[in-house]
Amino acid sequence: MIAAVITAAGKGTRLKSNISKQFLHLYEKPILAHTIESFQKSKKINEIFITIAKEYQDFCKEEIVRKYGFTKVKQLVVGGETRQDSVYNALRVIPENCRIVSVHDGVRPLITAKEIDYFINTLISLNKNDPAVKGIITAAPAYETVKKISDDSIIDTTITRNLVCLAQTPQTFFYTELLQAHERARDENFIGTDDAGLVERIGWKVKVVIGKRENIKITTPLDLFLAELIMERDGKNKK
Repeated sequence: MIAAVITAAGKGTRLKSNISKQFLHLYEKPILAHTIESFQKSKKINEIFITIAKEYQDFCKEEIVRKYGFTKVKQLVVGGETRQDSVYNALRVIPENCRIVSVHDGVRPLITAKEIDYFINTLISLNKNDPAVKGIITAAPAYETVKKISDDSIIDTTITRNLVCLAQTPQTFFYTELLQAHERARDENFIGTDDAGLVERIGWKVKVVIGKRENIKITTPLDLFLAELIMERDGKNKK
């Protein structure tokens, strides 16, 4: 069994809206609904688990899951204090027969079902060649010059662009190793910036597949505007 964890428990304020950003509309449909739809259409994903703030559970169940017929959504999981806590809460309720889990930001609505399936197939293929590879992430290439700076904003190093990338989601892992990584982090009071970092720190390999810059995380009004332009370009606003 292959599962997806979609994180939507955040309460971002940078969009300056009274509504949590995952529920804002993008072409007459909530951002979160666009995101879930891609996983619903995936040929590889069997079950979907969504982390959500407790006060939004009923709204999400009625106005998103039921309204749009997302039959693969098996459970709405109460989110934790941090994104890491939320993912861990979801991992704990996923059935033990799960082999692979794909973790994705609820506010990255431009991912496609084809891309989701590709990342899963790539992880399986890479693991066959190297059993130490337990995860794969998609990332955007760094086109601008990258500078490492000191505390007082003096340039310390100019980093070669082809050696860095900007991590995105989905991040796809073998379930057992991801759960182990989260449990180790909790035991050691470690907070990471993403799931890949947790898997890396316990010694497993995580590979990067360079994806598309269009796979944006909607955080600011500009992001929402760009997402609308991309969907219009790709004709997705007509669905």
